[in-house]
Amino acid sequence: MGLRFVGKDPESGDHGCPAVWVDEETKRIVIQGVTADAETTARTVQDSPLPAYEGVVWLPESMIPMLRKALDGLAEPE
Repeated sequence: MGLRFVGKDPESGDHGCPAVWVDEETKRIVIQGVTADAETTARTVQDSPLPAYEGVVWLPESMIPMLRKALDGLAEPE
């Protein structure tokens, strides 16, 4: 697995969360985030089923630049 670290929330201090990686082989984005609370999760499953092997996470607004960087990196021609 060729994970490339994109970055972590600059406001997280010594904590590692949230963070973003790109899997160079599969072209998938890997996200570490705080697990959403029960109320938020219950609301999301109204729109999209949530299998036991999936989770809902929170990402703060400060992560938008890192998500864009990860997405832009995947959009580059090979």
